[in-house]
Amino acid sequence: MEPDSLVLVDVADGVAVLTLNRPEARNALSPELIVRLQHECAECDARDDVSAIVLTGADPAFCGGIDLKRLAAGTSGAIGLIGDSPFPPHRKPIIGAINGVAVTGGLELALACDFLIASERARFADTHARVGVMPGWGLTVALPRAVGLRRAKQMSFTGNYVDATTALAWGLVNEVVAHEQLIARARQLAVDIASIRSVCVQEIRSIYDEVADRIGDDARQFESGRSRTWMTEKFDRTQFASEREEIVRRGSSQIS
Repeated sequence: MEPDSLVLVDVADGVAVLTLNRPEARNALSPELIVRLQHECAECDARDDVSAIVLTGADPAFCGGIDLKRLAAGTSGAIGLIGDSPFPPHRKPIIGAINGVAVTGGLELALACDFLIASERARFADTHARVGVMPGWGLTVALPRAVGLRRAKQMSFTGNYVDATTALAWGLVNEVVAHEQLIARARQLAVDIASIRSVCVQEIRSIYDEVADRIGDDARQFESGRSRTWMTEKFDRTQFASEREEIVRRGSSQIS
């Protein structure tokens, strides 16, 4: 697949809809996809005709995390792209439209959005510990903020899936809508944002982030450093490969 087609971009009414477009791989995060997503986010953030961004995935998944096959084979450079966030620095709000499974790195990608609207088909799981990979995009900071520390630990320690209804009850997502209405609802909220002066929205967003991250920035940097050390010194590729197919099987059975 050509790099330009890895993330589809549709701009209308002050809203950019970005769609992760590796459906055959559950939109898994290859190095090429990460680079393209960061590029498109930066481009949209700089556009005068964009006031808000919607991020979704090509059905049936939102994002299955780091490309498991390439990581197991030792051919993925995605780990080298880990920073404090999957997104480049940006001023404009990003709404996550979660259309299917958001797993591990895909969950971190969702958590990096400003807020989430979920399809009834959405499922969330953190399988970092199960495959022996450590989070590096702020999961241990953002997930407890969203659902509470004990629920976050439950998700991370078990690797179990949380369905859309539970995610709503726990505060992980703002709304759950019928699958066919997901993009329309996310776009409507983005249009509502676009109806307000961008400078005002961006200032309030900046205040939220600065207040929340007075401790959070240090925590994210600590997590990212620990993740790099783990992946360099302790990552067990043999264990990872043995767990990979089971995780995919469990996720697929819960979707169906």
